Amino acid sequence: MRQFHDRLAAGEVLVADGAMGTMLMERGLKAGNPPESFNMERPDALEEVAREYLDAGADIIQTNTFGASRLKLAQYSLGDMVDQINNIAVLAVRRVVERHAYISGSCGPTGQFLKPYGDVEPAQMLDVFREQIGALVSAGVDLICIETMSDLREATCAVKAAKEFSSIPVMATMTFDHTPKGFYTIMGVTIEEAVKGLEAAGADIVGSNCGNGIENMVLIAREFRKLTELPVLIQSNAGIPELIGDTAVYPETPDFMAEKVEDLLRAGVNIIGGCCGTTPEHIRAIRKVVDAYKHS
Repeated sequence: MRQFHDRLAAGEVLVADGAMGTMLMERGLKAGNPPESFNMERPDALEEVAREYLDAGADIIQTNTFGASRLKLAQYSLGDMVDQINNIAVLAVRRVVERHAYISGSCGPTGQFLKPYGDVEPAQMLDVFREQIGALVSAGVDLICIETMSDLREATCAVKAAKEFSSIPVMATMTFDHTPKGFYTIMGVTIEEAVKGLEAAGADIVGSNCGNGIENMVLIAREFRKLTELPVLIQSNAGIPELIGDTAVYPETPDFMAEKVEDLLRAGVNIIGGCCGTTPEHIRAIRKVVDAYKHS
């Protein structure tokens, strides 16, 4: 398998996988339980998810470690199991993909706020991400993906921690809300501020995930491309969920999302995948459009 950066530098568009939580809920994850609990209870489920996304054509497969930092795990009395939880997740994906796809170590928000909005010092936040990312790198990930961030200061702590580990590529994405004044994270970060901050921290790939369906993500992608020369990653939800009974239902079908993928390609997006509500069928549909566009 060619080097990740070489493929991007050559102009190749890569396809990432889709939702993790959605897939684990189909396999019995209960609402309110941390997805990372499956790493110890059902590692076979992690392998199943990885296999389905690989078969759908994903070039990048994520680990089930979105909330596997010490601060996040501590909310479930799992704070002392950072190494074990991250290690199991990486090895489960590796058993399936071997060298046929890149393993992306997922790092999400800690759920805690930096001072003055919370109690966490920047040095502590850096240590928390350094611990998790160190575990992911030791277990053998090919990439680090810092994702679904709303606080730029927390995101930059994570990027800086990741950049301490050799030359492993670091992707960093933030989540934006569409407001009458433009796109902002819930912490008030603009796309321009995100680009500048993530680039300065050392991110190799920047972009957005979660919070929006693919139509809004096309608009976000265009803004990113205006502001940066770095590769851009976009992973949209399958729309905004509607609660039907106790179940969140995502309205955007694989065909609907596929219709908009060419807009992402024309906008200059380098990596396209899915987030909440997306499934292997969504990724398979994205793969077809990417391949057809490449040969057109």
